[in-house]
Amino acid sequence: MFTKLKKRWKITSNIQLLLILTAFSLTGSLSVMIRKPVFEYLSIGPDTNLLIKILMSILIITPTYQILLVLVGSVLGQFRFFWNFEKKMLSRFSSKKKTKSIPKEA
Repeated sequence: MFTKLKKRWKITSNIQLLLILTAFSLTGSLSVMIRKPVFEYLSIGPDTNLLIKILMSILIITPTYQILLVLVGSVLGQFRFFWNFEKKMLSRFSSKKKTKSIPKEA
């Protein structure tokens, strides 16, 4: 399993793999931890509609995760990997499917 990840991510070192996996886990935990104070600031509590909570969680956690991933990755010495990872992820969000243009007959 780890050899597949190393090949996919184009890394060779087990230590680098460990640092990358650590960055992913720390970033996930930190981004969820940040949600609580933001919810308190926005006065979102137990009585708030569940749909609003879910929507706000997505809007808060997603960009927070992206930013923290690069920051935590940088602290662990893996900036280049996570910068490329973010660029690839953002390109997936922004890319639109190209349709083939049909040549017009004269």
